[in-house]
Amino acid sequence: MTPTSAVPVIDLRSDTVTRPTEAMRGAMLAAPVGDDVYGEDPTVTELERRVADALGHQAGLYCVTGSLANVIGVRLLVEPGREVLCDVSAHIARAEMGAHAALHGLTMRTYGSERGLLDVDQVAKIIAPDAGPYLVSTAAVAVENTHNFGGGTVQPFDQLAAVARLCRDSGVGYHLDGARLFNASVASGIDIGDYGRLFDTVSVCFSKGLGAPVGSVLVSTAENIARARVLRKRLGAGWRQAGMLAAAALHALDHHVERLAEDHRAARVFADAVAGVLPGAVALDAVQTNIVVVDTGRRAAAEVAQQVAARGVLMAPVGPRRLRAVTHLDVTAEQCDTAGRVVADVLAEALTRP
Repeated sequence: MTPTSAVPVIDLRSDTVTRPTEAMRGAMLAAPVGDDVYGEDPTVTELERRVADALGHQAGLYCVTGSLANVIGVRLLVEPGREVLCDVSAHIARAEMGAHAALHGLTMRTYGSERGLLDVDQVAKIIAPDAGPYLVSTAAVAVENTHNFGGGTVQPFDQLAAVARLCRDSGVGYHLDGARLFNASVASGIDIGDYGRLFDTVSVCFSKGLGAPVGSVLVSTAENIARARVLRKRLGAGWRQAGMLAAAALHALDHHVERLAEDHRAARVFADAVAGVLPGAVALDAVQTNIVVVDTGRRAAAEVAQQVAARGVLMAPVGPRRLRAVTHLDVTAEQCDTAGRVVADVLAEALTRP
């Protein structure tokens, strides 16, 4: 069910629903452009350079989506017939439509985790860089920061660094799905370059919390990015005057990073509003960034999502009994407080039914 036109909508389904600000639209209109397949779009080139520099890498490649950047980034490290390790709820395993296997012939082996949090011991138990002639050999480890399905959790830096050492000692690659890496940086106070330099390949997204309409950047060595350009074109994802889109990402870099802290505060406001009525529905100590996971108890999450939508709050089920709220620049803390109360009321009403 969707809200009627008379019901104000508070859209917390994802931070991908944001629309460009007027200032961002102005930057897009003013951007100098060229043919990016020929390497002639100056705005795209500037974005790729700035992101690579910020993450401590040699070069970058602007891609249309974070999924595409991940598919290419992992493929740079994993040949067909070999495996990448990740946790069971990783975006590359759950939400990229099996592209890594379907397009590049690689497999995934997963390990269990608590809220998506990395644990070097879990990785060490299953990593197999030379599995012999009967088993699949590990070619890379992939980590997500922040972790989407984990509830926006920030990966502990000491664990990231420990797995980096494990990968280096084992001779395998290390990929960071940094779709919300800027959120992790703002929440932890750790510079994105300190995160980025741990990894062989890194993807970062601009169409989530940073509020750009399109695009992610993949960074790595100059040699890897030259290979990545071939892969991108092979996948039909070369683009032409993409500078108008890259300009939005550049504007976001300059104006929307520090304000992510506002989204994190708004997420806590939402969580507090839910917990104020139903303390067990939200784990407050798990709210680190802009994602809040609500436990719907005995209620089906899809059913609860329909009922809160009828009252003007849009949320996304992320499991049979789990709903996700994601704050972003198009919702205020006051709206998040209202939304939290709506969700709590709907869940509470179910508990009081005879």
